[in-house]
Amino acid sequence: MPNKPTAFFAALLLLPALAACDKTPQTVTLQGETMGTTYTVKYLPPSSGKTPAAAKLQQQIDEALEEVNRQMSTYREDSEISRFNQAAAGETPLAVSADFAEVTAEAIRLNRITQGALDVTVGPLVNLWGFGPGKEVVKEPSAEAIEAAARVSGIDKIALSQNGTQAMLAKTENGVYLDLSSIAKGFGVDKVAATLEQAEIDNYLVEIGGELHGKGHNAQNEAWRVGIEQPNIVQGGAAQIVVPLNNRSLATSGDYRIFHTDAHGKRLSHIINPQTRRPISHNLASISVVADNAMTADGLSTGLFVLGEQAALKLAEAENLAVFLIIRDQDGYRTAMSSAFRKLVTEHKP
Repeated sequence: MPNKPTAFFAALLLLPALAACDKTPQTVTLQGETMGTTYTVKYLPPSSGKTPAAAKLQQQIDEALEEVNRQMSTYREDSEISRFNQAAAGETPLAVSADFAEVTAEAIRLNRITQGALDVTVGPLVNLWGFGPGKEVVKEPSAEAIEAAARVSGIDKIALSQNGTQAMLAKTENGVYLDLSSIAKGFGVDKVAATLEQAEIDNYLVEIGGELHGKGHNAQNEAWRVGIEQPNIVQGGAAQIVVPLNNRSLATSGDYRIFHTDAHGKRLSHIINPQTRRPISHNLASISVVADNAMTADGLSTGLFVLGEQAALKLAEAENLAVFLIIRDQDGYRTAMSSAFRKLVTEHKP
């Protein structure tokens, strides 16, 4: 599964330990690799002592993430999503796992909320512009090629149904290609969180490639906090704003890590606008979204990023979404936030 880029503006803000104390609980940190990126899990072992050993817990986490890849990685020819993409229209609908169905259903729901901006069927256009699994840098596609790819794109070209307890997925056109990378990494965060919950761990922070979910408190008995950093962090800038994550998730989308440059020197983002059928090109550098779960935050961050600054803020106000934007302008960068985001950070100042 490709690593959907996340903002270098979003990074874990580690709180300093002011003094050692025997009564201070010890934070356990687990790290590994998944979905073309890395993960970090921090947690406080519960006082019950029922938590598995760290090595055993990490094995359970790795197994949960491996299952997500087995289901939804377009880089694996034998994954569920690859088998669906290889299937022809008109064939018997493909039986899919409950998790695969859950992620697809959420992608369909978020497509409606974002007015079509999040579209997990634009894979043919993504591949055409050179951002697919092959990652081949190509010249701008012809109008005919773009039109051909667009004919097999669109959320209306997939059909998710339930046959008793079995979820089924079908396509209406040959060539329809499903890519859940804009939402599956967040789902991976949620699966890790569920693994920790099953181990009776109530205080933890999970991060996969910049997508996060926090619950409970850290060793200083404070809510887990994440710093969204200003763009000049690469020159040593300080955190722009601090977001508390108490049973909340944060995801960020941006266009600065994966892009091509065309013959005229114009940046072509890896994120395709389903309406224009072209890589997005606007002044929004990144957008961070806080939601109840990482899957939803992940999908919303992509959809709202496609919409651009004004449309994203308008939708965020209408839907009461907590979003924070970093915008390029002629003087460098500026920031904006929705009312829900402002309320979140002002009500939970340390």
